[in-house]
Amino acid sequence: MSAAAKQNQFLGEELSDAENRAETARFEVVPCGLEATVSYGTGAANGPAAIIAASHQLERLTNGSVPCAQGIFTHAPVDCGQEIETVMADLRTLTAAIVGRGHIPVTLGGEHSISYGAVMGVVDALKAPVGLVHIDAHADFRAAYQGEKHSHASVMYLLAQEGLPMASFGVRALAEEEAAARHAHGVIAYDAGELVRGNISDITLPDDFPENIYVSFDLDGLDPSIMPATGTPVPGGLGYYQALDLVESALQGRRCVGIDVMELAPIDGQPASDFTAAQITYNLMAFCA
Repeated sequence: MSAAAKQNQFLGEELSDAENRAETARFEVVPCGLEATVSYGTGAANGPAAIIAASHQLERLTNGSVPCAQGIFTHAPVDCGQEIETVMADLRTLTAAIVGRGHIPVTLGGEHSISYGAVMGVVDALKAPVGLVHIDAHADFRAAYQGEKHSHASVMYLLAQEGLPMASFGVRALAEEEAAARHAHGVIAYDAGELVRGNISDITLPDDFPENIYVSFDLDGLDPSIMPATGTPVPGGLGYYQALDLVESALQGRRCVGIDVMELAPIDGQPASDFTAAQITYNLMAFCA
């Protein structure tokens, strides 16, 4: 692959040609910059490109492992100029195909609504129970928001309706209807107040939680002092290592089958958030590798 082509590949400048082949890559990155239902700040459409650009500055070694040695291939961006239902269907088809090859899809957003398509493709391909581990400042449990079923504020509600068990970490902005809905669904919820005040970074999931885990990481789950570049920043969020440790502990004894990293809204001239998002993405790959 040419040097110019590698600019569009996650960690592309660090990858050998053998590590950058779709046929054999353990991780297949899917950029999906959908921004159709945002309700406060904007810019999530630029998130995938910013994460990929920042990834070229990452080191191959992270936390004692080299996940890129198992291969990373980045697809062309999903066409987000279509109707939102079509974007969901295209993304669902693509992540299902990735899992069908025995690989792990890593979807880069974009607004959090796209997790529905990304997750359901994994469910389609596995034909086995999948549990969702969810980092977020918001529950995303509204039945609909501003008239849109596929809203960034409704994605976890939709996935709950599909029967996915969930463990949620870091929520600190919650509507009454969401509190009732996630309780009715049996969400395992560790909200930010409890986690941050208690300095908690290790969680053991129940034995009956599914073996196959999909990790959905909304970057606004982090405190805005760490991650200001997101459309809906909420104070009192998780620390960088705390969030990663929570995910890693939840994956103990289980298998990660899919990842998404959502809601980066890059700020011109402030690349720290872009790099943080890229590093989180790579560390999540390390947990799978």
